[in-house]
Amino acid sequence: MRLLHTMLRVGNLDRSLAFYTEVLGMRLLRRQDYPEGRFTLAFVGYADESEQAAIELTHNWDTAAYELGNGYGHIALAVPDAAAACAAIRQRGGKVVREAGPMKHGTTIIAFVEDPDGYKIELIQGK
Repeated sequence: MRLLHTMLRVGNLDRSLAFYTEVLGMRLLRRQDYPEGRFTLAFVGYADESEQAAIELTHNWDTAAYELGNGYGHIALAVPDAAAACAAIRQRGGKVVREAGPMKHGTTIIAFVEDPDGYKIELIQGK
């Protein structure tokens, strides 16, 4: 078994695709409209789905926004330099919600950014 994807419901697909591709540097791997169901699925990631897990962005055409709830945590991305990644993300219009620094009660360097729908993405600096 292997992890295939994580699904996020998004209110504005174009805005979310711009964030994940232009701000975080992922690629649009595939996209399919389902007119009968009034939704679109778009898969983004850093490599082909045969090689790595992806993020499935689900856009229900008649829903403009979602409540995130209190059970969801975050998506984590490995980065070589968390501070540099924050600077690049901010320069591309992304929102940094926790600057790079050691995690609480630990030494791993982390940061957090937020996508247009409010989902948190953790940046974990490699050792």
